[in-house]
Amino acid sequence: MRVLLYGFGPYREFRDNITAKIIKSLPARNDLRKIIFPVSFQRGQFVGALRRHKPDVIVGLGQSSRKRIEGEVRAKNCRRSRPTSALRPIKVTAPKTLQTTLALKPGRSIGRSTDAGDYVCNYSMFILLEEIARKKLKLPFGFIHIPYDCDLLKARRVVERVLRQCQRRPR
Repeated sequence: MRVLLYGFGPYREFRDNITAKIIKSLPARNDLRKIIFPVSFQRGQFVGALRRHKPDVIVGLGQSSRKRIEGEVRAKNCRRSRPTSALRPIKVTAPKTLQTTLALKPGRSIGRSTDAGDYVCNYSMFILLEEIARKKLKLPFGFIHIPYDCDLLKARRVVERVLRQCQRRPR
């Protein structure tokens, strides 16, 4: 079972990104591809990773200002580069939302969210879910938002738990 785990590098006022720290802290494994994307609305970086690595499961990580770790259940067809910018659709002809396809069970202390925001986390989710649907791939995809000030060890344990669940999935 090949898992593609991705997160993001620094952006705006954040000189570090907790998702990059988590990914870098995980040991190398043959069944795990780890990518830290630049925070950029570049469709090609996400679709290219999907094509290049041909994963069996994708788990995305995003940094948030929320109070707790949350698993996202959908991506919205909207984006904006700054909080003051107007919302724009990611793809005019696409649905308003796309559902994630990996049932995340990272533990009781982890929340569930129906709003992935309108920045690059949501954008990456929407792009990947749309590509998976367009290519008719049976590829589970899940996304976890992690607070920027979360304890790194706690966050890493949550991600490791999700990765173990992915490894137990039937092919």
